[in-house]
Amino acid sequence: MSAIENKSSNTPTQNSAQQLSGERLVELYRIMVLSRYLDERVWLLNRQGKAAIAASAQGHEATQVACIEATDPSKDHYLIYYRQFTAMIALGTEPEEMLRGFLAKENDPMSAARQFPLHGAHPRVDLFNFSNVIATQLPQAAGVALADKLKGSDAVTIVYFGDGASSQGDTHEAMNFAGVHKLPVIFFCENNRYAISVPQSKQMGIDSLASRAAGYGFPGVQVDGTDVVAVHEATQAAVERARAGEGPTLIEASVERLLPHTTDDDHTRYRSAEDIAQMEERDPIKVLSELLKRRDLLTESEDEKIHAAAKKRVNIATDTVDAEPYPSVETMFDHITDGSGNGGAL
Repeated sequence: MSAIENKSSNTPTQNSAQQLSGERLVELYRIMVLSRYLDERVWLLNRQGKAAIAASAQGHEATQVACIEATDPSKDHYLIYYRQFTAMIALGTEPEEMLRGFLAKENDPMSAARQFPLHGAHPRVDLFNFSNVIATQLPQAAGVALADKLKGSDAVTIVYFGDGASSQGDTHEAMNFAGVHKLPVIFFCENNRYAISVPQSKQMGIDSLASRAAGYGFPGVQVDGTDVVAVHEATQAAVERARAGEGPTLIEASVERLLPHTTDDDHTRYRSAEDIAQMEERDPIKVLSELLKRRDLLTESEDEKIHAAAKKRVNIATDTVDAEPYPSVETMFDHITDGSGNGGAL
């Protein structure tokens, strides 16, 4: 496929309109709102000195929740990266579990508070081990997809990354390998236009990352990442293509990073006030709220109740986790070997 597809739900297909009912759209909005309140709480905890560092998903929520909705968590595989609060919640991670990682509590399910927040694996929701090393998850995803193909499984692997990761050699190697072997994998780029402080214009000499897919022999699709219906439709098509044995798809979702790269960053040093103001107009919470109200699927009163419920849920989770114990010093060397291969502790 040489041309880039562009998806928008300004004129949604009948198929996508049927599959994302009004009830499901409202439920996806609930998840997005919960994610936003949890995200905001983590930044507040960082400013209080309780959470060491965080990378916000604010501005990415619609893309993440719509993509998960178009897949099958009972059999598909997800290799995520550090900016995916909403995807984790959509897959079943509880707010308490996420806060345990940020507050370094002993019951953190991902690493028992021995890694960066939200780093490690989460077996209960089948999240693969991940880290903040950029793009390493892409070759891993190709390997997972290859394993499924060899087993004859119809599972699809979805791997998420940012525009900055697309400049890494791992990305080229993973996409090339997946294209050669027609692997059932979706390369899902959440393009917020900034690799930390480096704008897209200084990362690549092309306007669209999706155009790179042609060089690997599979389709590239551009989609408005603030548009839940459009992202759902694009992902659904990619899933169907992968399950049919037709190979990978590269989806480039245009999103906004509403906050700095991490809690340690100051984006006002490299973004203009006008740019920041303009991107806030593409806040996916605002976009979906307005869509639901235009379609008479949500009233102002119902919207207020959704926000109040999300805030209460986050408050309860915060109080619960804040009162939990930190790991004891005696467990510091658990799971660390002496290098002999015998599993002895240091």
